[in-house]
Amino acid sequence: MEKRQRMCIACRQMFDKKDLKRIVKNSDGQIFVDMTGKANGRGAYICSSKECMQKLKKQKLLNKTFKCAVDEKVYLDLEEKVARE
Repeated sequence: MEKRQRMCIACRQMFDKKDLKRIVKNSDGQIFVDMTGKANGRGAYICSSKECMQKLKKQKLLNKTFKCAVDEKVYLDLEEKVARE
C-alpha cells in the first residue's frame, strides 16, 4: 500500500501523514489540533521539530494557511501536545 505523504507548513518537507500533527478548521470555523487525523475539515500539517514549532508560532502560519485569525490557544495547545510526545 502506498504511504500517504503530507507537507509540513513550516519547513515544506514531505513526511508520512502519521509522522505529522494535523490542525483542522471545521465547517463551523473552529480550529483545533486533530489527534485522530480524521476530523472533517480543512487540514494543515506540522512536523514535530522544535524549529518548525517556533516558526509556526512566530510567523503565525496557521493564520495564513486558514486565512483567518487563529486563537493563541490553538498554538499553545499544539505546543503542549508535541511536548508530551
